[in-house]
Amino acid sequence: RNMSSAGPEGRKKMRECNGLIDSLVYYIQGAIADHEPNDKATENCVCILHNLSYQLETELPESYTQSIYMQRRNISSYDKTPGCFGTRSRKVKEKHQDMPLPEEKSNPKGVEALWHSTLIRIYLSLIAKSTRNYTQEASLGALQNLTAGSGPMPFSVARTVVQKANGIPSIRTMLHVNHPAVKKTAVSLLRNLSRNSSLQNDIAREVLPDLVSVLPESVPGSDIACETTASICYTLYNLTQSSSHNARLLLSADGLPKIIAISMNDSNMFSKASRAASVLLYSLWSHTDLHNAYKK
Repeated sequence: RNMSSAGPEGRKKMRECNGLIDSLVYYIQGAIADHEPNDKATENCVCILHNLSYQLETELPESYTQSIYMQRRNISSYDKTPGCFGTRSRKVKEKHQDMPLPEEKSNPKGVEALWHSTLIRIYLSLIAKSTRNYTQEASLGALQNLTAGSGPMPFSVARTVVQKANGIPSIRTMLHVNHPAVKKTAVSLLRNLSRNSSLQNDIAREVLPDLVSVLPESVPGSDIACETTASICYTLYNLTQSSSHNARLLLSADGLPKIIAISMNDSNMFSKASRAASVLLYSLWSHTDLHNAYKK
């Protein structure tokens, strides 16, 4: 667990270590099957997998990913960005949201297991069944890592979490825990998921009122709570930006007074949350059909 957080070279060596990832997954599967999701070894295994999933999309060698993903070589390569999926046009990046991955291997080995639906479901199971905060946080964090990029892998993982594995209810529960780091990671994961336009309505229906309910009445006093508040605002921004229906849902959940109060705090210490709330307000005003409701 310590070694897995030692930086890019350490992660690379551990991902390449024959049988290591398979063994960690095997152990966690056994712990869940035996109804023992709270033991320390399971926590350690999940924390290692969490660390090994960090920067996964950019750190995998291109020669490896080319054998997994179909590379479109006739695409113009403006808007170049570093990453293991090759340079692609912005238009193609947007298409990733609807681009299916090749069929999953039924028995993934090594690094392939890190984004396989089997492990995604294991993380969601641990989020639901474990009462150990570090295990919950590491499971959420692994999913956050896997959904953080802009290539086909993050969007595929997001679809699996939201639509195939019905993971939003488990994540929603984590919004209401008392552990600040768990709540922050849950919100960060939802923020990543909400970037995928094809999933926004599903996410909003399941979790938008909960996001509003955990917003504070004003800018909170601690750094971690302030970051969480900013992430909630940006998640709500993603969910409402293109949907008047979702903006109305936010309105009916009494979100507007909270967002206004957060936006009005001009202290430098808490500017991150205030700025996020201001961006959200500006976006909400773009729904002209709701102006009368806003004014009321």
